[in-house]
Amino acid sequence: MDISRVQRGERIAIYGGLALAIGLFLPWYDVHTASDLSVGTHSGWEAHPTMRWLLLAASIAPLILAWIIANDHALSWPRGQVTMVVAIAAFGLVGYVGLVQRPGDSNSFLSLSYGWFISLLGTILMLVGSVMRQSESEIRRKPPGVL
Repeated sequence: MDISRVQRGERIAIYGGLALAIGLFLPWYDVHTASDLSVGTHSGWEAHPTMRWLLLAASIAPLILAWIIANDHALSWPRGQVTMVVAIAAFGLVGYVGLVQRPGDSNSFLSLSYGWFISLLGTILMLVGSVMRQSESEIRRKPPGVL
């Protein structure tokens, strides 16, 4: 294991994964009127019982990428590509529950809190870092007619 192989792109993605995981436990919603959620602040962990596990798993993807790179494992796809797809999916989930389909009923007044923004920033950092890593690795092309 050689940690010196972990470059700037992986470090940015790791910081993004940490921001996503930490932001998940910080307040996401401020509820001002009665709804499915009680009045007060609610974290993403409290408000989304199923999605919280998906986002927590997504936050681990950059650490797995760094471990693969530090151990110099051979992959059949460019390094960073799976982390990039996971970051895009996490960005979509966080964006959807914050901008399109907030929890609670339609009569409630919810506003987004700082934890949601930290989680969204984390997904963006994961995406940027994994794209940087993927662009550094060379894609081996096969000659035409070879499967």
